[in-house]
Formats: sequence, structure tokens, C-alpha cells
Amino acid sequence: MAAPRNVLRDEESAAAALLNNSSKEDDDSPTGKRLKSERFPVSRWELAAFFGVFLIFSTGLFCIYLTLPATEYGKLKIPRSISDLRLLKDNIATYASDYPTQFILGYCSTYIFMQTFMIPGTIFMSLLAGALFGVKGVFLVVFNATAGACSCFFLSKLIGRPLVSWLWPDKLRFFQAEIAKRRDKLLNYMLFLRITPTLPNLFINLASPIVDIPFHVFFLATFVGLIPASYITVKAGLALGDLRSVKDLYDFKTLSVLFLIGLVSIFPTLLKKKKIYE
Repeated sequence: MAAPRNVLRDEESAAAALLNNSSKEDDDSPTGKRLKSERFPVSRWELAAFFGVFLIFSTGLFCIYLTLPATEYGKLKIPRSISDLRLLKDNIATYASDYPTQFILGYCSTYIFMQTFMIPGTIFMSLLAGALFGVKGVFLVVFNATAGACSCFFLSKLIGRPLVSWLWPDKLRFFQAEIAKRRDKLLNYMLFLRITPTLPNLFINLASPIVDIPFHVFFLATFVGLIPASYITVKAGLALGDLRSVKDLYDFKTLSVLFLIGLVSIFPTLLKKKKIYE
């Protein structure tokens, strides 16, 4: 009677081994790997930190809005299209001229909040600055864009590494390799990236602390490098009635000018390479 028991045990062991091998094959399959890679990479602590920072910024923004003079708040909304922007400009032009200090405070805090937390729509805020303040709006846009980018830089330094590695692994590796090759002239390279649309500004803001770009280099490159694009956007805001789409901002001529300015910014790097080869 002992033999049948041994046979049963052997069959149970074989079945268990088969199940284990099957599960391992599933894990090693492309589908299994994809499911593992699609898991959200941010830990609970990092999520708590993000929402904590978001709550602090939101509370500050709400307190600023409470200090603003009363208006028809139903007409105030973040524009999502050129038509929304024209309507908003018509609704708040008088308000901005009657209460310039309070309006600028509200405008700046909203712009920085959106830039910090990667909320789409800052391009319309830049156009609005041109429509309301003219060329002087360039200083306002550069200040807000730089402040928001710096806030985003520190937020990414706190919790951004796993998220950026998950969203853009290939782009992050490319960026890291390029930064490693240009450590000696890092400011020139960062200026080139800020002036030209080679990489999205959102990615630069998030990835810079991850690839160990010093904050002073990031700040200077952002502050100086955003001036040309800010001028183009503000100038377009002056002629808001003629603008049909955001795509009209960056036609071939505009992009050529930006890349020409960008090449000037990295000219010292190219000159140094030429001397080394000689």
C-alpha cells in the first residue's frame, strides 16, 4: 500500500512544479513584464509629500484670492483656447487697470502655482500678460516662469525621481548622457535647451535635479533662456485678435530665430571642442 502513496506524492510534486514554472514563464513574458512596469512607482510617503506641498500652495493661493477686491468670479477662469483668452481679457481689462497691484499679485501666484504643479495653460497666461501689459509683460512672464520652474525643480528633487524614470526612461537616459558629456560648459548647454524647443520645458524642470544639474546653473539658464520665447509670446498677445491658434506662435521663421540664438549660446562649447581637436 506504500507504493500508491508515493505515486500520489510524486504526482502532487510534479503538478506543483508545473504550476511554479508556468507562473515564472508568465512573469518573464512580455505581458508580465509590461504589467510590472506599469505599476505606479511613487510610494505612499512620496504621494503624501506631494499632496502636502500641494495643500500648502493651494492654501496660500486661496488666501491671496481672499485679499483681492470683489469681482464677478464666474467670469474668471483659466483659459484653454484663444477664444477663452479673448473673453477673459475683455472681462478683466478694467479690473487690472483699477487694481493693478492686487491683480499682478493674483496673476503671479496663479502662474507660479500652475508651473509648479505642471498644470497646462501657462502659455495662455503669457499671452494674457502681453494683451494686458504690452511689452512690459515680458518681465512678468520671465519672473513667473522662472519662479515656477524653480519650484518644480525642488518638488521633483523631493519626489520626482521614480516618476520621471517611469514616464520617460529613454529620454532621461539620453538627457543624463548629454549632461555628463557637457559638465565643463553646462550653462551653455542648458541655455541652448531653454532657448530652443529641443526638449520640453516640463521635462527639463523635472529631470534637472535627477541628473544632478546644480541649482544655480538651472536658475541662470532658465531666467536668461526663457527671455526670447517669452518675448515672442508676449508680442503675440499684443495682437491677440489676429491670433488663430497657439500653433501660430511658433512658425518656421520663429523656430529658426530661436535655434540661431541657441547656437550662439553653445558657440563657446563648439569653439573649445575645435581647439581640443587641433
